[in-house]
Amino acid sequence: MHKLLLGGLTAIALAVNTAAAETRTIKMGTVAGPETEVMQVAARIAQEEYDLNVEIIEFTDYVTPNAALADGSLDANAYQHEPYMQSMVNDRGYDFAIAGYTFVYPIGAYSEKHSSIDELPDGAQIALPNDPSNEGRALILMHNEGLITLEDPTNLEATPIDIAENPRNFRFREIEAAQLPRVLPDVDMAFINNTFAQPAGLHLDDALIKEGPESPYVNLIAVRGGDETREDIRQLVDAYQREEVIEKAEELFKGGAVPGWTEAE
Repeated sequence: MHKLLLGGLTAIALAVNTAAAETRTIKMGTVAGPETEVMQVAARIAQEEYDLNVEIIEFTDYVTPNAALADGSLDANAYQHEPYMQSMVNDRGYDFAIAGYTFVYPIGAYSEKHSSIDELPDGAQIALPNDPSNEGRALILMHNEGLITLEDPTNLEATPIDIAENPRNFRFREIEAAQLPRVLPDVDMAFINNTFAQPAGLHLDDALIKEGPESPYVNLIAVRGGDETREDIRQLVDAYQREEVIEKAEELFKGGAVPGWTEAE
C-alpha cells in the first residue's frame, strides 16, 4: 500500500512539474525574416535570465498571426504597429492588449526605374500594401510630399478612394505587403515595409520617400486582453528591450530599426 501511495504521489508530482514546465513556455508569432532573428536574441535572454522558453512560430503574412493569437494558438505576437492591430480589432472583434513595444520599422518607397520622385511620370504606377493602416501610411507619405492630396491626411486607414486630388494621374495597385518586392520591377514605385524590404536587398537609404524616426508606427508585442500582466509575458518584454536586441536589429536593418519602447512607454 505504501508503495502504491508513493507511486501515486510521484505521478502527481510529475504531473505538477510537467504543468509548471508548460506554463514556462511562450508561443511567440513573428513574420519570417530579420524580425525573427531579432526575437531569437530576446528568446535567448529570456531563457538565460528567467528560465523561460520562447517558442518562435514564423508566419509569412500579416493576417494569420492575429488569428492564431485570438484562437489561443499563440501567447503573443510581435510584428505589427498599433494602428494595424486596432484595425484588426475593429474589423474582427479581437480582444487584444499591448504588452510592450519593439521597434519602428520605417516604410519606404522604392523604385528600380527612377532615382527620385521628380522623375515619376504622369500616370506612374504606384504599388501600395493592401492591409489596413499600412496603405494609409503610404498615402499619407505621398500627401506629405505633395504628390497627392488626401481628403483627410490624418486618416490612418486611407485608401485610393480617399484621394481628393491626383494631378499627375498616378495609378495605384494594392498588393499584399509580402509580395511588394516581387512586383517592384513591374511598377514605377512601391511602398515596402522594412520587414520585407531588407530581406529583398533594399536599403532605407535608397528609398525615394521614407519615414523618419519620429514615425508613430511603433511595432508592439500583442497578447490577448488580460495577459499583458502575466509574469512570463512581462519577463519576455524585459528580455526584448535590451541593448543586445538593439545591436542585433542594427546589424540586420542597418539603421532601419529604431527602438520604440522609450518614446512609446
